[in-house]
Amino acid sequence: MFDSLSDGLQSAFKSLSGKGKLTEGNMRDGLKIVEQSLLEADVSYSVVQDFMGHVSEKALGKRVLLSLRPQEELVRIVYDELVETLGPVDSALNLKADGPTIIMLCGLQGSGKTTTCGKLTKLLQEQNITPLLVAADLQRPAAIEQLKVIGSQLGVPVHAETDHKDPVKVCQTGVEMARRDGNRVVILDTAGRLAIDAELMAELKKIDRKVGPDQVYLVVDGMTGQDAVNSAGAFNDALELDGVVMTKLDGDARGGALLSVKQVTGVPIKFMGTGEHFDALEPFRPEGMASRILQMGDIVAAAREAHRIVDEDEREELEAKMASGDFSLDDFKNMMQKVAQPGLMGRMMGLMPGMGQFKEAMESEAAGGQLRQIIGAINSMTPAERKNPKLIDATRRTRIAKGAGVQSPVITQLIKQFDVMKPMMQAMSGKGSGDRMAMMRQIQANAMSGDPRLGGLKTKQSTGKRLSPAEKAQQRKERDKLKRKLKRKKR
Repeated sequence: MFDSLSDGLQSAFKSLSGKGKLTEGNMRDGLKIVEQSLLEADVSYSVVQDFMGHVSEKALGKRVLLSLRPQEELVRIVYDELVETLGPVDSALNLKADGPTIIMLCGLQGSGKTTTCGKLTKLLQEQNITPLLVAADLQRPAAIEQLKVIGSQLGVPVHAETDHKDPVKVCQTGVEMARRDGNRVVILDTAGRLAIDAELMAELKKIDRKVGPDQVYLVVDGMTGQDAVNSAGAFNDALELDGVVMTKLDGDARGGALLSVKQVTGVPIKFMGTGEHFDALEPFRPEGMASRILQMGDIVAAAREAHRIVDEDEREELEAKMASGDFSLDDFKNMMQKVAQPGLMGRMMGLMPGMGQFKEAMESEAAGGQLRQIIGAINSMTPAERKNPKLIDATRRTRIAKGAGVQSPVITQLIKQFDVMKPMMQAMSGKGSGDRMAMMRQIQANAMSGDPRLGGLKTKQSTGKRLSPAEKAQQRKERDKLKRKLKRKKR
């Protein structure tokens, strides 16, 4: 995601390292690289000028130039300005309490409108809401069939009229059907064009006027730059937009559309598509996106991804085991098997602070082989060994390695990794959800100041404050509560 932009910004930060005493000229050289990186990413020129104006004003101040860590200061300034440029946001769908909420999707042909219908449907299904999809793209016959396939795959109704030529009538009939059948949400998949034209805009304005959608979302291809800016401006002039959905951000997106469209439309980016699957739609977070652009990961998105692949019962059982210290290599193996889904490990690595450089490696065949080695090694252990790895001495290690078809050092490394991870997970489980999120945000903050790729900056990692007796008692209370809940479920 935004590899060329990210690499350019990293070059700017690294240009300030090893300079000895920093001068204003050094900082201006670094800022020129930042500006060039934005322009090469096809960010709108006016956006670049505003962005650089704010960054330069802060970066050339005495506080930064006299700082012991000017490189780190510039990272923070660019991060803050990226957040400011991309925000604020509103990821809520703002559903009505009574009657169906009508969501209209518009955009150029090929921007991903029909696929986004499916992704929004999946998002609603997670809230126990079944929407009605309306095939209002009568210009592209394949679009109707595509929406029917999506509806079938997700198990939701689709209203389509292949012999009808008026998209307004199709939309009106779909809304009436939703009222009759009790669907809380209607999603209108409207027609697109390869380029903006008067006929397209007239059709969209007529649907807007006659059907009266509650939400109008512009779907923008994240791999485009100035073209997206121009088209977004045209749609914004014709319709009252409520939000933007950025698509294809998992590909070779340059970042121009993402950083420009907010200023052009004046409406928030609500969601972003990060893959082909229906669940690859994330609420847009400026802080997380700024972190990803600066190659610092996005710990909150990583936590959401992990939350998604483990169901509620499994999650509660794991929490109870972590809290009591009963988390075993069997549990670790089950986690590895879930993460081994195609593309998931690489996606998780890309979201973890300091792990972005491993993303491609984890998506390779070799990474899949390593996961299979880990799972095979755990399968070669006895139940007692999986529960208590301290039993594994040199003789047992040799036996396990032979059974798994690996070398003994693989077993040694696996046990070391497990020994490091287990207390961390136990500490995390003893906290409430708010405290866990605070811990994850602290990891994110540490990555900002200590990412080794930012010129070797190092920050002493916090060990956390000493817990008071009352806080320790609260932790024990939370753990006991999880244990009791788990026991009740097993009865």
